Amino acid sequence: MVVMQLATQTESRGEPDHVTQFHRDGYAVVRGLFDPKEVAEIAAAFDREYAAALAHGRTYRHANLYYRVRKDPTLGPVVRLAQWPSYHDPVLAAVRTDRRILNLLEPLLGRDLKQIINQLHWKPPGAKAAEFAFHQDIRFRRPRSAYRNPAMSYVQTGLAIDPHRRDSGGMRVLPGSHLHGEIALPVEGAIDNNAAAEAALAQAGLDPSKLVDLELEPGDLAMWGLFTVHGSGPNETKRDRRFYLNGYVRASDCARGEWAFRGGRPCALGWPQLVSYEDLFLRPEPHYPED
Repeated sequence: MVVMQLATQTESRGEPDHVTQFHRDGYAVVRGLFDPKEVAEIAAAFDREYAAALAHGRTYRHANLYYRVRKDPTLGPVVRLAQWPSYHDPVLAAVRTDRRILNLLEPLLGRDLKQIINQLHWKPPGAKAAEFAFHQDIRFRRPRSAYRNPAMSYVQTGLAIDPHRRDSGGMRVLPGSHLHGEIALPVEGAIDNNAAAEAALAQAGLDPSKLVDLELEPGDLAMWGLFTVHGSGPNETKRDRRFYLNGYVRASDCARGEWAFRGGRPCALGWPQLVSYEDLFLRPEPHYPED
């Protein structure tokens, strides 16, 4: 109910459309935030990271940098995601602290922001196990004591690098689901190894007929909250589906994360800080976690 009241207040004050939509629906879309030339540069960075991850042939970690590699029954080794490539890639690092993103976040979170997600997602054409079951991102925020006021302090962003459609494995969101708090969605095992089954929503008392497919062009930015139910299916097209995720939190509400903006000023990455890798200070050296 608090979120619903905020949506009314933002409309009455004439705040930006994305703020109103975010509070009302739990997500928002901003069109054409990055131009084609910029998207091409980011796409090239994606390709560099994919090649670097694939060279390992398996899942790899070095401090917060993490490449998840899975063996696809058809394609062989496939890179599913990369976490925190911005430590070494200047193109990706520039995106995470781009002032245009701050301008969108400031009405929601303020000017002192930490970052807890810096992630590249791939869905190569023909990959058999490249779905994300319906979920809320709150399930990943551990320990809970480190993430205060989660309903109002966190915004996840996703930048489309390729055409983002349902047939390419684009995101599907359930508008208004953020108003229900944490929902017990039936998922067994890892989110990225499960299908985005509408039956799971019905089992949790949600109406799958209200799902919205996020249709994004390259350069469009989607935003959603920790309690927004979302998922995505397989890529059934002949092109890749690349998506650049950066998640931000009001600094005063989070005990973890890398600084992104202090007083509205961009913060460069330095020595890795504790985000989600619990053994960061015990095992920061390069290694293969599944060995």
